[in-house]
Amino acid sequence: MAAWLAEPRRRAVVVLLATLVGMAVTARLGVWQLSRAAQKEALQSALESRGGLPELVQSTLPGDEAQALAQHYRPVRLQGEWKQGATVYLENRQMNGHPGFFVLTPLMLGPDDAVLVQRGWTPRNTQDRTFVQPVPTPTGRVEVIGQMAPPPGRLFDFAGAAASGVIRQNLALADFSRELGVSLRPWTVLQVNAPGIAADGLLRQWPRPAADIHKHYGYAFQWFGLCALLAGLYVWFQLLRPRLQRRA
Repeated sequence: MAAWLAEPRRRAVVVLLATLVGMAVTARLGVWQLSRAAQKEALQSALESRGGLPELVQSTLPGDEAQALAQHYRPVRLQGEWKQGATVYLENRQMNGHPGFFVLTPLMLGPDDAVLVQRGWTPRNTQDRTFVQPVPTPTGRVEVIGQMAPPPGRLFDFAGAAASGVIRQNLALADFSRELGVSLRPWTVLQVNAPGIAADGLLRQWPRPAADIHKHYGYAFQWFGLCALLAGLYVWFQLLRPRLQRRA
């Protein structure tokens, strides 16, 4: 008789513990998503404030990654020469929701000093994915106006092969530097449209780095909703429903 009474009680304890654990985990995940949103909001605020700072000129450019991190998305004005024959197209990159390529070309600041410029975006050819629209790369000295930025984000590469050729999935600055035999700075430049820039057909409506803040609020709402659902199910099946059944 005692064992028969202990079994439902043991089951009720297990259900209670499982519910509490589930609620704790989902609530913690919701709080984590809110903290991620707060971090990105702070990042966006810092980046917007940097955008209003004076332009960096070549004499004040950061030389290492740590210095560059504090200058990301600050305006920059550079003068140099495009490295001919070194333009790379990063595929599967979107702008305004359309698939295409990011066009990257090193800008030579000196004999062995270069920075990779993200010159803009060009659409993908829907008939031939291996075709890319040639981008004018003038010789001689040019001026580039843009923002300092980290290297392009990496996408998952199913092939896992080493990057090579004109069209690539990803581009690592260190590997590209060795390939070219030129020292590339550990940051890039997002080129922007400016008066006097030569028409090259590239789109330069770069997305904001923290534009997906709303996504984290959505995830947080889902986790908190699941937490509330677990609590509601426990109250109904373990407390209210048995009581209603006993009254019936």
